[in-house]
Amino acid sequence: MASNTSKTARASVRAGQAGQGGALSVLGEFKYLIPLNGGKHAYVRNLTNGKTAHLRTDSEAFVEEIRTLAAAGHAAKIRAELNGLAAAHPDHGWDKTEKRLVEAGVFEG
Repeated sequence: MASNTSKTARASVRAGQAGQGGALSVLGEFKYLIPLNGGKHAYVRNLTNGKTAHLRTDSEAFVEEIRTLAAAGHAAKIRAELNGLAAAHPDHGWDKTEKRLVEAGVFEG
């Protein structure tokens, strides 16, 4: 399996697994979303299960993964990350991604 995963993917997974020992952040900073391919895909780092998923940002699986994180109490941080990505990369469609998540009711409740 490791032979067909990219070096970046393996590094991202290792970084996600490193947090399982209790120290979940480095200097208080933990990124949930790692943008790829101009905002079309992203690695979604899930603190609740220690896994990093590679998902299309317009897929239902992406919405459900973010919903899981939001339900675990990470909604404000994820939304701030989406806003930061939209500001840093206005041509990548992160504002549309956030709008789609809001319309799906991910950040409610």
